[in-house]
Amino acid sequence: MERAKNSYGLKVHPMRDQLYAELHSRPFQVLMSPARVSYVAVLSSPEEKSQDFEHFCGLYQINGETPPKEDGVCIEVDLGYLRIRREKHVEFISYTFIRLATNADDDPFKDNAFNFLPDNWLSGLPGTVIAAFHIAVEDARNQIDPDLSIAKGLFENMRLIGSRPQHGDAQVWTSFQVHSDGCGRFLIYNKNMSDSQLGRMVQRIVEIETYRLMALLSLGLARQYSAQLAKMDDKLAEATGRLSESKEKLDESALLRELIDMAAWVEAARARTTFRFSATMAYQELVMTRLSELKEDEVSGHLTMTEFMGRRLEPAVRTCKTTGEHLENLSRRIDRVSDMMRTRVEMSIEVQNQDVLASMDRRSEIQLAMQHTVEGLSVAAISYYSVGLIKFLIEAVYDKGIKFDKSLVVGITVPLVIGGVWFATRQIHKRFLRLAEEKANSK
Repeated sequence: MERAKNSYGLKVHPMRDQLYAELHSRPFQVLMSPARVSYVAVLSSPEEKSQDFEHFCGLYQINGETPPKEDGVCIEVDLGYLRIRREKHVEFISYTFIRLATNADDDPFKDNAFNFLPDNWLSGLPGTVIAAFHIAVEDARNQIDPDLSIAKGLFENMRLIGSRPQHGDAQVWTSFQVHSDGCGRFLIYNKNMSDSQLGRMVQRIVEIETYRLMALLSLGLARQYSAQLAKMDDKLAEATGRLSESKEKLDESALLRELIDMAAWVEAARARTTFRFSATMAYQELVMTRLSELKEDEVSGHLTMTEFMGRRLEPAVRTCKTTGEHLENLSRRIDRVSDMMRTRVEMSIEVQNQDVLASMDRRSEIQLAMQHTVEGLSVAAISYYSVGLIKFLIEAVYDKGIKFDKSLVVGITVPLVIGGVWFATRQIHKRFLRLAEEKANSK
């Protein structure tokens, strides 16, 4: 909202309206009893979510209604004979179909809200269904408690979980199983709840069942990787044993490649499971929060939904959590072994470098001795050629008529030339050493 569009001239954050709207994006339903509620949640990719919106708009066209122009987080439409609520979540899209019941049915799950949808509309939903169930809401405010045998018959004689939510204002029965029509079932008897309270309770039950299934999506991954992690543990232990107990020369390159392969496998497994395991923790927390909001009391010695979830859901979630932690621990252990392996390789290289330096020192000593020898031979050679040149000079002077003893002069020249050449060579050698020291000191 701009400064000019509010009464006080305040400068309002551009996202303020969105933040307010977020709290009201999925309002609780107001539900009268008796009613028939059918629900489906579909796992969808971003492309499938776009296709799903087009598929949803088809319902408007079939019923002669104007479809929404843009997709939204929550869209509700009342077609008169059916109320539809579409919600878009991070991983899935859910549909809630509500039909108010006018007659008491012998089987409230047979005449469900799905029956009022166009033919093949449900089967045309893009994506894969993760949850599909019916909720039959019966008005029992002026009746005695329903017969348990009747409730059990509606669930095809499966074992029931039942409770009295909101401290006895309602009675809820379910089996948390898929029935012969491919859907789950919940039976609610409204004992003393208003329409708003009933709508909130039904919404919580819908979220409990949906988030329960979403939380369990990672259980297959956890079981798959648990068996592989046990083998990887043995492989790492064997590699560590070879590293610590090897008395002979170890093929360090081969072992390092083996550790790299193990690390690559673990990182790939973490990439495939981290999001799913994190989502499991989040969904499980939501399930337990919604269960606590139900404020259940026990019914006739049956397990409540909270007790059932604590007994069945939490162990599965712990399995996923343990597998994720196992992957993290294995990754750290491989890193530690790899560090030890690299340290060993570095130490081996250092020893080799020391041997190379020692060998270079020995070669330098030999080269120095050879250099001194060569210097001596060089002095002799240079002196020999120098004396030869001086001899030519002496003969040239003698031929010009200057008389002297040529042999004596040549003999006197030899030690002088040798001494001069030796002195010049030493000076050159000292000069190069001085230049080398100055260069080293400058660094």
